[in-house]
Order: sequence, then structure tokens, then C-alpha cells
Amino acid sequence: MALETELKLRIAPEHLNRLRRHPLLKQLSAARASTRKLYNIYYDTPDLDLHKSAMALRLRRIGKQWLQTMKGDGGVQAGLHQRNEWETPVAGEALDFAALQACGAKRLPRAVRDNLQTVFVTDFSRTSRMLDFEGAQIELSMDSGVIRAGQASRPISELELELKSGQPLQLFRLALRLLDSVPLEIEATSKAEYGYRLYANIQPGVVTAAKSDLSQAKDSPAALQQIIWSCLFHLQANVPGAIRKLDDEYLHQVRVALRRLRVVLGIVQKFRDDDELLAMSNEVAALGLELGRSRDWDVFVTQTLAPVCARMPQHAGLRQLVDASAQLREQHHGQVCDALQAQDFQRLLLRFGAWMNGDYWRQLPADAAISLPQFAVQILQRRSRQVHKLGKKIDHPAAASQLHQLRIACKKLRYSAELFAPLFPQGRAARYVGALGELQDVLGALNDMTTAQRLLDELGTQAWQETISLVRGWIAHDYAQRLAEFDRIWRQFSKRKAFWG
Repeated sequence: MALETELKLRIAPEHLNRLRRHPLLKQLSAARASTRKLYNIYYDTPDLDLHKSAMALRLRRIGKQWLQTMKGDGGVQAGLHQRNEWETPVAGEALDFAALQACGAKRLPRAVRDNLQTVFVTDFSRTSRMLDFEGAQIELSMDSGVIRAGQASRPISELELELKSGQPLQLFRLALRLLDSVPLEIEATSKAEYGYRLYANIQPGVVTAAKSDLSQAKDSPAALQQIIWSCLFHLQANVPGAIRKLDDEYLHQVRVALRRLRVVLGIVQKFRDDDELLAMSNEVAALGLELGRSRDWDVFVTQTLAPVCARMPQHAGLRQLVDASAQLREQHHGQVCDALQAQDFQRLLLRFGAWMNGDYWRQLPADAAISLPQFAVQILQRRSRQVHKLGKKIDHPAAASQLHQLRIACKKLRYSAELFAPLFPQGRAARYVGALGELQDVLGALNDMTTAQRLLDELGTQAWQETISLVRGWIAHDYAQRLAEFDRIWRQFSKRKAFWG
């Protein structure tokens, strides 16, 4: 068995051809490039039992030779694919289960073996060269071809950087060097996964934040690394759907992932100063701000104007206001999509991969390795005190800025509570997070109404003054109701005991 460690990158065919001739590759190459045809047949049961178990079984033809490979028990972190791999030569185009077991692979149940069938094939050319990069041996493969499942097909045009010796850090640093030469995108999805999607005719679904499993983390830095990887996966998994506008929920989950990532990075910054961490945190904040502007217009159109229009469906001025707002909403959506497709976003993800595998985590002060529960209590206590301190300062009616500060503090406390909740009694943690979520919701609604007033200023023209004044009146009415609701919810929450006590 071997542990395969590789970084996958998408690249347009025209840029792949440019890269083949780039001087950087010749500079780093230890030998001439070689090209070969790879034809792969993937097997599974009609119910896709192997895929459901996160395993893949294939036969690969290279020239006249056939290789049998089983992959499984791995994961993806910022495009870095690590999976166990069992590979052995076979006589021809037929699976050999005895040979598979002899090389150490898990024995497949007879019910699975007896029902295996071809589900898809990949057929591509691979140009490979070995690179010497910063003391690491890295095999760079350029793949160009097609995936076929029945009548469906998908093109292949990607790079694979496979670590032969050295550290994963070098894979990300090499990818950053390549990005200086040609446009690239991190590829978190394997060829096999694309093949399964073609076979089953499915689109990737919206991915929500995974519940933290911190049971295997040896200390607080290890736990925070695990959480950051989870945030990056959450972010990357939803970006394609957001760009393709498959559903508004994809973009919402991108926002949530960025918020969670900002909260965790804020916690990590307590360990020690680091210029790269600060720079990346600022870029995450800037991207979050861009997405926040888009969200403001989403809420304004769907949650502020829509109810007013429902009350007065024949009002011509309202319809004009909605049309103008919808156009601005689409403009902001376009700006968000541009930001998520930009090379700067890919560079940020690769920098995260390098930083997560770099020296920061090996040079932490001794007191950073306190027990995870103790560290969690410190974070939660500090953020809880901030929430209660701000809540006591609320002074109606001029409380908009105070309510905004309280909302931000509640958001940080809620995300922190969700991240560390698995370390504490689940019932108490769930009730606390639920109550905090209720408080955050009403604060969010109040903030959306304040933001709506600002957006009306941006829309303000002489022709719409009467309509805008009408909308402002409805907002003020709803704001007063929500403010009374906040008073009730805050009084209840302020008496609630912490679940980490």
C-alpha cells in the first residue's frame, strides 16, 4: 500500500499547451518529459456500493500492460488529495481479486464482487516530467482527454502534482509558481468523482458546514487546523454552484464559510504574530465584504420590498423600484462571481494550503498546547463576556450602532460555540446555540432594516421620492416591532447559563 499525495489543478486546454512550452518546466526538470495514453475502466455495483464507501476500483491500460488499482480511506484539503492506493499488474482486461488481496487491499464482499460492472471510463493522454523543486521531488502530469459514461461525456484538462519526496508545502508553493505563468484553479473533485456524476446524472448538492469532530485532536492547535481545513472545504465545495447560479443557497453557504473562517483565524491569531496569517485574514475579510454587499441587495429585494409589494400589488412606483433594485442586485451578483473566478481567489486558496503545511504550526509557543477543553472555555468565556457587556449598553431609541456591534459579537460567539460544542454536553450546548441563534436572527433582521434605509438612499431619485417614503414608513413600522421582540429575547438570553461552565 502507498499513500498517494497529489495536488490537482484545472487548466484550460489553451493554457495547458502554453505551459508545455514554458521555460520554468525545463528549468526544474530532472529529465525529458514523457507522454503516454491512459485508458481506465472504473467498476462498481449498480447501487454504487464502492462509491458510497469512498472507494474506487479500476483497470488501467498503459500500452499493452494492465494495472489494477483500488483507492480509498482518504480526503481532500484545499485541493490536496491524499488516499491509500493498492496497485498490482494483472494479466489482461479482467479483475483479479486474489491479486488485489495479495497486495494488501481490503477484501471485497462476494455480493459486491459478483455485481461489479463498468460504470465509466477515462481516456486521456498524460505528459509527465519529474521536477526538482525546493529539495522536493514532484511529478508534474498534464492530462488531456475525456470521461465517458454511456452517452454522456466530460473533457479532461488538468494538472496533477504528485509528491514523490518532500513535504506537501512544496506542492502548494510549486502551484503558486505555476500560477504566475498560466491561469489555474484548484480541483477538489477527482476524475473518478466526475465519472460517477456523469453515470448517475447528478449535480453536486449544496454543502453545509460540517459538525466539528475534535475527538482525535491532540491539542488546541491541531483542533484549529482541522477546523480551518473544514472551513476551506465548505468554501470550495459551494463556489462552483455559486458561480453557475444553480441555486441562491450556494452563494449563501460561501458567505457562511467565509464568516466561519474569519472567526477561526481570529482565534488562531492569538497564538503568535504572523504576517501571512494577517494578510490572508484581511483578504478573507475583503472577500466577505464583497459578498456582504451582494447579500444586502438580495435581502432588500426578497425580504424588504417583496412584502411591501404584496400589500400593494398595483402600485406602479413600487414595481419600478423593484425592477431597479433587481438590476443592482444582478450587478452585485456578477461582481461576486468575478471575484470567485479571479486568479487572486485561487492564489489565496493555494496560500492557505502552503501556510497550513508550513512553519507557523511548528513554531507555536509552549503555552499554545494547553488542553483543548481548557482552550475552548477561554475563547467562549471571552466572547460571552463581550456579548453581555455590549447587551447591557443598548440605549433605545438611538441604538443602531450598538445593536450592530452586539450582532457581530453574537455572531462570533455563535460560530465559536458551534465549533467547540462537541467537547461539552450536547443537550445543553444545543439549547444554548439555539437561543443564541434566535437572538442573532432578530439582530440580523434589525440590521437588514437599517441597511435597507441606506440602500434606499442609493436608489433615491426625485421621481421615486413618494414611493421611497412609503417603503421607509413600512420599514420603520416593522423595525419598532422587531425592537420589541429583541427586548424580550435579550432578557431571556441574558439569564441563560453557559453550557461550558
